[in-house]
Amino acid sequence: MRDLKHLIFFENLLENADNELVEKAKSEGKLAIGYTCFHIPEVLLNVDNCFSVRLRAPRTGSIDIATFYMSNYTCEFARALVERGIEGGFNFLDGLAGVDACSMMNRFYEHFELLKMNEKPNFFVTHTDMPYKVEDYSVRHYVKQMRVRLLDVMEKSYGVDTSDAAIRRAVEEHNEVCRILTEIGQMRKEDNPVITGYEYHVLNLVSYTCPKALILPYLRETLEELRVRQPDPKPWYRARVAIVGSEIDDPSLTKMIEECGAMVVSDRYCYGSTPGREVIELNDDEPALDQICRHYMEVSECARYISDEKVQQRRDTAERLATEFKADGIIYEQMKFCDFWGFERALVSHIMSKERGWPVLSIDRPYNARTSGQLRTRFQAFVESLEIKRIQKNGGAQHG
Repeated sequence: MRDLKHLIFFENLLENADNELVEKAKSEGKLAIGYTCFHIPEVLLNVDNCFSVRLRAPRTGSIDIATFYMSNYTCEFARALVERGIEGGFNFLDGLAGVDACSMMNRFYEHFELLKMNEKPNFFVTHTDMPYKVEDYSVRHYVKQMRVRLLDVMEKSYGVDTSDAAIRRAVEEHNEVCRILTEIGQMRKEDNPVITGYEYHVLNLVSYTCPKALILPYLRETLEELRVRQPDPKPWYRARVAIVGSEIDDPSLTKMIEECGAMVVSDRYCYGSTPGREVIELNDDEPALDQICRHYMEVSECARYISDEKVQQRRDTAERLATEFKADGIIYEQMKFCDFWGFERALVSHIMSKERGWPVLSIDRPYNARTSGQLRTRFQAFVESLEIKRIQKNGGAQHG
């Protein structure tokens, strides 16, 4: 297939948190609000003259200094963010929105404050609480948290318009991004898709890390390009896989999997499109904030939720996506030392394999996985096993 027109531009945007479009928005007087977790509703950070930046630590090397502060047994994602913050990589931010969803990420927010990583006069680090169950009372609590500890803080610090009308305008822009990425994502269902999993991963990540108003023209153009893009005569992949798990904010991991012959057709992980790129439907009967908070709690599939209905939801979603996108197998992954996904991966990878009959590869991985020979070997072996299963199922017929 011909290369996407803007792919190199998108890849360059992912090389730094303070990328070209972030700098452009800042030069126009916009306010950059950083966040790391789905439970901070992204859309609320895009009201008025603010824009959201989901934080990453691209090109991470040594994390020795962060390890000194946080210990060897802290999630490497949190440590990588601390390391980058100490290096000054987040000085462009005007605020940081944290949520009490993960103890290790809380350590990142804590160190951001204690080490004074950003000393702008009005800079804020705000901490919000996250309920464990989706009930009417917990939704009300979540709404109050987002109003008092997020929107009110933004208004007090910078005079941001956080009215219902401003929130609804942000939702409209957010929904356009979601519709574009959903349509592009659906193209992966085809037997011979016009987009690779790596390309989709890059597109999705730039939508999280760049100002929406500035990335939207490029996303619109890419959608039109993909609508007429011609695939190669035969599918390039040997197997199709769905991925489920914790943070994957580095598309090089997806590239590694696809270099091993497996197309990544579904991304149900933190920083993926499920959840995260669902349209938020609003009515006029209640405040937009209430509806947004309910939406985020209902679609969230975070492993921190241990209620029976959420446990079942995660399993059903993984199987639904694998089925709809015609995956041959499922990769369950977690960041090393991730408490929530450590339990989830160990249990559910067994259930999906033994009870639901899916071929499963279960891995834990370092944050910087691009150079891991061990992971590459395991991906290669999994692809070969999937290919053999398919050939046996088809009576010896080759793919394509």
